[in-house]
Amino acid sequence: MKVKNKIKFFSVVSGAAILPYMALLVLFLLSCRQGKVTDTAEQGDTVAMKYAENICIVHYEGYTKVTLANPWKKGQVLHTYYLVDRNPSLISPKGRGLDSLLDSPPWEGAGEVLLIPLARSAVYSGVHGSIIDELGAADRIRAVCEVEYFTNEHILSAYRAGRITNLGNSMAPNIEALIDIHPDAILLSPFENSGGYGQIETLDIPIVECADYMETSPLGRAEWMKFYGLLYGRAAEADSLFHEVETAYNDLKAMVRGSGGPRVIADLITGSTWYVPGGRSTMGRLIADAGGDYIFKERSESGSLALAPETVFAESQDADVWFMKYTKSTGDKTYEELASESPLYPQMRAFKERRVYGCNLSYVHFYNDLPYHPERHLRDMIRMFHPDLLPDHQLKYYKPLE
Repeated sequence: MKVKNKIKFFSVVSGAAILPYMALLVLFLLSCRQGKVTDTAEQGDTVAMKYAENICIVHYEGYTKVTLANPWKKGQVLHTYYLVDRNPSLISPKGRGLDSLLDSPPWEGAGEVLLIPLARSAVYSGVHGSIIDELGAADRIRAVCEVEYFTNEHILSAYRAGRITNLGNSMAPNIEALIDIHPDAILLSPFENSGGYGQIETLDIPIVECADYMETSPLGRAEWMKFYGLLYGRAAEADSLFHEVETAYNDLKAMVRGSGGPRVIADLITGSTWYVPGGRSTMGRLIADAGGDYIFKERSESGSLALAPETVFAESQDADVWFMKYTKSTGDKTYEELASESPLYPQMRAFKERRVYGCNLSYVHFYNDLPYHPERHLRDMIRMFHPDLLPDHQLKYYKPLE
């Protein structure tokens, strides 16, 4: 059975039928007006998404519809997927076969069909590789990009044993290897104005756009694990894991509520620019939830701010706590080394009072953990900002500078 030939399609709407279709479209766009994706269909069973704003999951008889909002163009759809179980007995109680379902699908509208659970997937990033493994589906991964950035031992051991292929650079993957493997889906992170995905769009392989990183709340991004659980037949495991993450995060957040927070600044000068998190970024929200008074909390950006070092210094020289990420292969950063990097650094209060913390990315799995376990990072931040609240917690990602 050649499934892909039946996968991508666009419904043809006749003039007589276009009015109700347009009415549904208008309702859908209005439902996205506030940024949160919803589905107006009454007969579906909607998966409750408490924090994620850019994804909507609705179960119907025989299939599941997943709608991804375009995070760069509010009110528009990034992608629509129809998840269909590979097992014909689970598709329809009337015994309708898979071929029949795909030949005459019960849904309307543009979209792409994914047969689930995925059996042979290509996963571009270590971030998604980590959550797939935690859900118990690492054996479904057959290819990755830039394996050097993967930290999960199950995936690395499979790569060393030859069961996983390294496709190389994610911006220009090895097309020949991808054709040989022919995965049943490619999981990658979309980017604004990327211009598409080049040659891989011609390979007859569905592309799953993992836009979770565009969520602005820590729990919103983590909630996307429900989608990945569906893709790999691990929905129950994903629901259970997210419940644990959510409960731990909210308990920690409640711990610091009402506590006076220290003034906080983040990160370092790179070249002639000091990049700091935007006030509405995931990191900005984490700082706030940990009871920190972030210097740039009023800035509305959800990504990084590229500022002149003098600008950041003027705002943050009296900050009480300063934390940063850096890469250093031999040892950890010291106050002496930090002072040698910029004459501004020793003038900062956090430097003088020795309340500077660093995360050495050369051996700390910061980026692969943060998206789906924000509670772990929140615990570290509370320990840095309010040492008396978690006196027994050993920092997992950060260390006080020596």
